[in-house]
Amino acid sequence: MQLLPEPVRRFAAWCAVLLLASGVGYVGIRLCSEFRTAVTPVLLALLGTALLGPLYRRLVRVGVHRSLAAGLTCVAVVAVAGGAVYIVVAALVDTGDEIVASLKHAAKSVAEHFGAAGTSVGDLAGSAKELLAKFGGTAASNVISGVSVVGEGIAMAVLALLLVFFFLRDGDRVVSTLRSVAPGSSADMVEAMARRAFEGIEGFMRGTTVIAFIDAVCITVGLLVLRVPGAVGLGALVLVGAYIPYLGAFISGAVAVLVALADRGFVIALWALGVVLAVQVLEGHVLQPVIQSRTVQMHPAVVMLTITAGASVAGILGMLLAVPLTAAAFGVVHELRVRYTTG
Repeated sequence: MQLLPEPVRRFAAWCAVLLLASGVGYVGIRLCSEFRTAVTPVLLALLGTALLGPLYRRLVRVGVHRSLAAGLTCVAVVAVAGGAVYIVVAALVDTGDEIVASLKHAAKSVAEHFGAAGTSVGDLAGSAKELLAKFGGTAASNVISGVSVVGEGIAMAVLALLLVFFFLRDGDRVVSTLRSVAPGSSADMVEAMARRAFEGIEGFMRGTTVIAFIDAVCITVGLLVLRVPGAVGLGALVLVGAYIPYLGAFISGAVAVLVALADRGFVIALWALGVVLAVQVLEGHVLQPVIQSRTVQMHPAVVMLTITAGASVAGILGMLLAVPLTAAAFGVVHELRVRYTTG
């Protein structure tokens, strides 16, 4: 090695480090994929704990016992989540027919104006029936597998809720456990890194929830003023989609504009597009800097790459978890940079 120039040796060392880190990361992802039924509830519980931590700490400060405070927090989240799901489902059921009819009308208009010669909606419907008849067995098997996936999802949700209870109640024990397993004199650094990572997740969840609520209210009010059908259901879609940064807002906004185009015409669709763009500008230039100014800041390009990577690894769940986990990683990197630069 002494025969090689210094730049070449440094390049070789960095290559070895990158290969080792990539290998460890790949093995970690494969293990998480194999044990996803256990890993997924833990990650969801971390998100829930980060979001519910302030409520739990407030109950403890007013004198509520830790176990009772954790139980009340979990009951509150079940009540709020159940109520939110009921409102969203009720709104989508009440306005779902209008939304679907509007989308069908838009698709019919597109097919009439831009469809290939000799192709009509009736031909497409006939082809769809033939495909359904041909692949009916595959569809039935997919339905059966879908039922099993739903059952697995319910089981993971229940497990995640139980883990939220234990994470809230025994959070201090987690810190002491980390310090006990940390090698040598690195206990302080391990604790600081863990706290910084959790603060990144906590800030992301709180900020995203507030921003999602404001976006949903603003878009719903705008669509109601424009008398777009299914405004409440579209607002609920915006609220849910906001937890997937950029992509969720784009999809929900596109659906709102399509519904406005199909039911209210081109001019109202332009106004709906203006409402969606105005809300996005408000989010990007006001809400994000003000609400999430104390959390880990990430460039939009990094967020998009993170979402894409999460989707390729774990689908929709990966898209949901990718950004908060990346925020945690950024927090750890920031803590290491501060310690090594000041040390």
